[in-house]
Amino acid sequence: MDDVLDIDLAGVVAEQPDPVLFATVSGAHLYGFPSRDSDVDLRGVHLLPTAELVGLREPDETRSRMWDRDGVEMDLVTHDLRKFVRLMLRRNGYVLEQLLSPLVVHTGEAHRELVSLAPGVLTSHHAHHYRGFATTQWRLFEKTGELKPLLYTFRVLLTGIHLMRSGEVQADLRTLVAEVGEAPGYLPDLIAAKAEREHGDADVDHARVAADVERLHGVLDLAQDASALPDAPSAYEALHAFVVRVRLEGTGGFGVRAEG
Repeated sequence: MDDVLDIDLAGVVAEQPDPVLFATVSGAHLYGFPSRDSDVDLRGVHLLPTAELVGLREPDETRSRMWDRDGVEMDLVTHDLRKFVRLMLRRNGYVLEQLLSPLVVHTGEAHRELVSLAPGVLTSHHAHHYRGFATTQWRLFEKTGELKPLLYTFRVLLTGIHLMRSGEVQADLRTLVAEVGEAPGYLPDLIAAKAEREHGDADVDHARVAADVERLHGVLDLAQDASALPDAPSAYEALHAFVVRVRLEGTGGFGVRAEG
């Protein structure tokens, strides 16, 4: 995983047309099972000029592009700050994992402040996000037989269980295997196999993994029922004030490059 951070990703951020408040590495590198040929998934937030939000034209709230850089396939997706925060408030686990990713390419005061507000959007209903994502990935595994969607299935179920119990967003499957007692013992072997090929087949006992996936769905249900997380976000007003202030101040020192 360390190799991905050896690439000069900060230069990618500097090429963007509007200020980037933060950018992190997501995807397989964050999830703890990158392959030798995995692409680099960059996710973050850009800040549109106020004029683009108050006129008649539809704002460019999401930007994405893919390209090859130094022999590595790059995938960059950023949302405007308002859209990103709205997604946070909609119990979207993807954006929380991106915001809280420890693989930071570009950061600044706005990023740090948004991270500090993240606990105020966590609810017990985030279990629905992880439950639905796991179901989608399991169907993909049944269709393709590939190891990647199988690992995604286990990863999101364990992330959901861990979140319900601890209130912490943890996306690294290797850490989750160590911290969630119900994790199947064969997962480290599957992670090692995934390191060799991005789209390799899963050499597993289908009945066994199906039983484990069904069991973990039940564990997630119980963890949600017992969770101390609230039913609704508590940080709406604080996030609203944050978005207004950052927008009015523009970059205002909020996009200072600190890492990368």
